[in-house]
Amino acid sequence: MVYTLAAYSEVKDVVLYGFGRIGRILARELCTDPALKVQLKLCAVVTRDPINLNTLQKRASLLAKDSIHGAFRGRIDIDEQSHSLIINGLQVRFIAAQHPNEINYKDYGIENALLIDNTGICRDKKNLAKHLTCGSIAKVIVTAPAKDIPNVVYGVNHKQSKMTDQQLYSTASCTTNAIAPVLEVLEKQYGILKVHIETIHAYTNDQNLVDNMHAKARRGRAAALNMVITETGAGSAIAKIIPQLKDKITANAIRVPIPNGSLAILVVELNKNIAIPDVHQLFMGFSLKPAKHKQIGLCFDEDLVSSDILGNPATGIIDASSTSLSSDGRTLTLYVWYDNEYGYTMQVLGFAGYLAKQHMDPKPVHDLKGKQLGLMTYSN
Repeated sequence: MVYTLAAYSEVKDVVLYGFGRIGRILARELCTDPALKVQLKLCAVVTRDPINLNTLQKRASLLAKDSIHGAFRGRIDIDEQSHSLIINGLQVRFIAAQHPNEINYKDYGIENALLIDNTGICRDKKNLAKHLTCGSIAKVIVTAPAKDIPNVVYGVNHKQSKMTDQQLYSTASCTTNAIAPVLEVLEKQYGILKVHIETIHAYTNDQNLVDNMHAKARRGRAAALNMVITETGAGSAIAKIIPQLKDKITANAIRVPIPNGSLAILVVELNKNIAIPDVHQLFMGFSLKPAKHKQIGLCFDEDLVSSDILGNPATGIIDASSTSLSSDGRTLTLYVWYDNEYGYTMQVLGFAGYLAKQHMDPKPVHDLKGKQLGLMTYSN
């Protein structure tokens, strides 16, 4: 007697919409991390420029070499005929499109896919929903704060019931991801009366290289030459993610002339008297977790500086040697470092893996001819 059991894959197709700083780190990780490759398969990258040998070579070069994160530890080949990069043996198609709803992903063999929009252009439900009209996209993550869709910080609110039936998600900002887990722990353990957040943030490509016009005040001045006071949406975003902190947060930001590696200073007035050793002991339990996508790190290195945290997968790293406490034991000041590119990307991938495993339907595995494969069991 012969029994056939249809095989189903837990690997979900992934499309990167955009290929900038975050997009390229996502691609590196998706094509190298074995734990991700059993869940998520990078199938395509969508960019606005025409796809030809010249643009493929430039995309390959930017993926292979990075001024901050170093050389890609893998192999990249170019297949001009199929408009693809072959990254560690994985074919990744490059698709040119000006708008999300121009693409028929089925033409590329992509089905039931997770799309990660890392352009930062579409940030509301109306525009992000255009990705879903293509038919092959099941879920969309945007790597920026967004309006009228759930803002998710992996490890804080990603398991809330309202997330289950959604198709559109925002993974908020790098700053929100770095400090929300820390504030959630303090709120649960001690209760927070109020908090001020001051972020010392690396410059980004939203700023100008030299003095020029800019829509926002001060951001038109040369990014690599100036400290620039600007606003941050982290305070309002955290209030949505941790509702208990609504109306308790103030926040501001300073952009500084370094390309990566940022710092959040949290001045927190607590409901209880505390001691610094107890706070460190509390956070050490989270810091010792072995997971690559952990939210909180703790470092006692007295010589720690911003370049030391580059490439650290923890979303936020508490600088324990800088922790201070007011004389009444109620006002705590924490310094939280974060790699605003790599650490944030780990959060995006953590949430992407969770969605793929928990909230996306499995699909049949097919062989090269498109026939469903099966597992065969034999008995007499």
